[in-house]
Order: sequence, then C-alpha cells, then structure tokens
Amino acid sequence: MTPMLSRRTFLQASAALGGAFALGAGLAARAGTTPGPQVLTAQLAQAQITVDGVTPVMTYGLGDAPHAALPPVLRMRKGEAYAARLVNRLDEPTTVHWHGLRIANAMDGVPEMTQPYVYPGDHFDYLFTPPDAGTFWYHPHCNTLTQMGHGLTGVIVVENPADPNFDAEIVLNLRDWRLGAGGKYIDPFKPRHAARGGTYGTVRTANWQQEPVYDAPAGGLVRVRIVATDVTRIYTIGVEGAEAKVVALDGNPVEHPFLLDRMDIGPGQRVDLVLRMPDGEGARATLGNFRGSNPWTIASFRAAGPSLKRHHRDVAPLPANPVAEADLSTAKRIPLELTATAEHKATPSICGSLGFTFWALNKVPWPGDTPDPIAPIEELKLGKSYVLEIANRTPHAHPIHLHGLSFRILSSNKRSFLPPPTDTILLLPDEQAEVALVADNPGDWVIHCHIIEHQKTGMTGYFKII
Repeated sequence: MTPMLSRRTFLQASAALGGAFALGAGLAARAGTTPGPQVLTAQLAQAQITVDGVTPVMTYGLGDAPHAALPPVLRMRKGEAYAARLVNRLDEPTTVHWHGLRIANAMDGVPEMTQPYVYPGDHFDYLFTPPDAGTFWYHPHCNTLTQMGHGLTGVIVVENPADPNFDAEIVLNLRDWRLGAGGKYIDPFKPRHAARGGTYGTVRTANWQQEPVYDAPAGGLVRVRIVATDVTRIYTIGVEGAEAKVVALDGNPVEHPFLLDRMDIGPGQRVDLVLRMPDGEGARATLGNFRGSNPWTIASFRAAGPSLKRHHRDVAPLPANPVAEADLSTAKRIPLELTATAEHKATPSICGSLGFTFWALNKVPWPGDTPDPIAPIEELKLGKSYVLEIANRTPHAHPIHLHGLSFRILSSNKRSFLPPPTDTILLLPDEQAEVALVADNPGDWVIHCHIIEHQKTGMTGYFKII
C-alpha cells in the first residue's frame, strides 16, 4: 500500500478536481447539470438541551438560512447531482462522511484515506449523485467521538418521485449527550466501558429534545424516518397507541412491509415507519425504547384535526433501489472476525485519539487516523462477488458499517428475519453471519464498528476495490 503521507499530498493537489470525477455509483456528470453547492458550515453554537443550562455544541449551518442548533435535514433526489461546500469554522479539522450513500470514493469523507483534512478556515467541495432513495445521514470522520458527541450528526433524505404519498413526514434524529449539572459536558468516555459495550450518554434526545411531541393528521398515514446517530446506544424501538409498519431499513425498502413489534437498531442504522395515526383529536401514539428494564419515551405523535380514515393498505410498497445481487456461485469467501486485542497505547492523531486500543478486525487493530500505512483486509476485484463470513467473537454487540457499498445478509445463527440490502449489520454477541456483496464501487472503503469508542480503539479496517 502507498504510504498515507504521499497519498495526502496527492489528495491536496487534486482536491479541486474532485467534482470532475465524483458522481457516485457509475453516474457521470453532464455539462450544464452540475448544481450550485449548498454551503454547509461546521460551526459552534449554543443549545438548550437540559432545563438547567445552555450547552455549547458543534453543528452545521446551511447557507443563509436562519441559524438553528439542530443540524438541518439535507434533501436530495435520487439520480440527480448534489453539491455541497463544507466550510470549517470550528477550531479543529473536520470532514463530512455521507453515511449509507454509494458514491465515489473521493467524496467519502475519510481523512488520510479519501481526502485531506478540512482545516479551520478552509473548505472542501463535495459533488455526487445519490443512486438510492431513502433515509441516510451525515457526520464527520475526524475526532469523531468529540465532534459527533457535541452535535455533528444530521439526517439526509433522498427523495424518489415514484414514492407513494403520505399525509405527513416526521424525521427523528436520535442521540444521547454526556452532560452533567448546568448542561456542561462530562468525560466523553470511560476506558473500562470503551473496552466493553461503550459509554452511554446521560441525556437522551430526539431532534435534541427530551420526549418531544409532534402533531400529525388524525387517522392519517405518517412516514417516520428514524436515524440512530448516537455514538453508543443500541435501541429496541416499539410504538404504543397506534400501528406502525416497517417499510424500509437502512435506506432500502422492505419487500413486504410488516407491523412493528420490537426492533433493535444500533448506531448508524435507520428505520422508516408508516404510522397510522389515532382517529381521535388529541390522542397520542408513542415511540419508545424498550431495551433494558426501564422503558422510556423517545417521542410522541398527537392526532390533530378530523380523522382522514386512512389505512395501511392505501400505501404501496416503496420502489426498490438498484443494488446489485451477488453471484453466489462464483463468490469468493472472506473471513472477518470481530475480536478484542491486547491493550496498548494508540498513536496520537490530528483527528484525535482515545489513547487506548481494545478492539480489532481479524486480530489487527486499526492504528488511528494517522499516516501510518496498514494493509487492507482484502483486495477485491471490481465487479466480482464476495461473501463475508463475519463472526463476533466478543460478548458485546457491534453495529458494523461498510462505506460505499451495500450488502445482503444471507444467514445468521442469531436471527430469523433477514433485512433488505443494508450498509450496517448489528452483530449480536457470538453471532455468526454471512453477507454477500458485489464490489461495484472502486476505491478504499472503510469498515468499522459504529460504536465510536470501538471504532476509535481498533475495530476498523478497509477493503480495496481495484
């Protein structure tokens, strides 16, 4: 592998050319079709997250829109070019990773691998065409525990004109904050927790509010887009007071929508529900987290106006995304083991280090966001099919996210329901699963646990597609 420092020099020299080749998943730009960029500013702000104080946060501002602390929902269209200029007004480097979008490698937002750091006062231009419709999100891939923990997590909605119509749409960005008295930050993690399941936040929010209430048409069908942007928490979601159908998971439609009972979602994952609102004015449906022994309310939905008397059968399934199916008869099989590793000090990094190494992929711990070279897990051939034999050799759950590609879960010793194509699999303790993919997007694609303490303490690697 080419040393990272020489790659960084190349990236800095060629960053201005990124838009010329950066339309994702094989869609090429045509003259006159490139949009003007949305200006996305990483900046500091103040937010009222707790009742007893104001919290300094990191957030994104959008163009000249009135400032709000909550990062904006970015709306794109399937198959249409999208451009954004990240302007960094923080006091440290940052980037943007477009989580779940199958776009060109140069636009993936991983410093020291796909692009240079965006230093304070500098900017970086992103240009790509989302090939898939659905619910996605965006966040930095630099000093992630602090930057994400302080607010840099926003939702992406990629619209498809062929989608069915709904009576309302509600987007929920779920995340914790580690705050103490007066809304002040406390230590972002504890090493003994990072070496286990992760360090949980102390304040639980949806759209940066505790137990928010949203009005929606009585008797109507509401699309609820749920994104778990927390750095640690795994949710077990359920709805009480109304029926909700699962119509998409991790951006991809469910072939046969089904009623939600209880569903686990880990950091990085998304669920799209169609909620049939109660008929009575003022009646409420409640989205809750039922994980653990003390269930709690995430958000509530209050019926407003006369009943529309809609029914779930009024909505057709969502159109499928163009995800290639692996040829299992020719697929090469690759073992991927999630393991603990011998503890040692991590290498210092411009993008931040937790100072520890606890985790590994195939017994190799990632050294951190540094210029140190490291070999890929495997070199994949463009257009070929592969099956990853993933084994969680630990007593903790790990949401494993793969950049730039989608995969299909073929089998598991821990689950009976196999979801549609996805970019993140929540591997349970001692779970063994097989996932299939087509290596149809060239470049270096990171794979990591999305419990950020695990990612930053070794459970990261990458595949090279050539």
